[in-house]
Amino acid sequence: MKKLIELMLENLSTRDVFLFRIVCCACGKEYGNKPVRFSKAGVIPQTPRKAALYEALYAQELQTARLSAVREAAEHLNYCPICKRLVCNRCFLICDDLDMCKQCAAQLE
Repeated sequence: MKKLIELMLENLSTRDVFLFRIVCCACGKEYGNKPVRFSKAGVIPQTPRKAALYEALYAQELQTARLSAVREAAEHLNYCPICKRLVCNRCFLICDDLDMCKQCAAQLE
């Protein structure tokens, strides 16, 4: 499921803040991580070497923030094995035989 979350996670990050969101495929509710500030936000590199260093650091911190956002999203989303969608906890039912989204449960009675 984490791979699916990674694919659906929208990157809203800027050069100063890392921010991601994902939307429930059933109700459209948005879930986002807490914004994480880039450690060098607002700092202007004085040399090309520093600029290269900051770019590498940004990429590393972006990846760390993304993995954290995936973990956070996994707490709020579930995978429906019937319709193959990611849905939030309130759109998901824990059933006796097979857990599924409310929409599929209603269709299958």
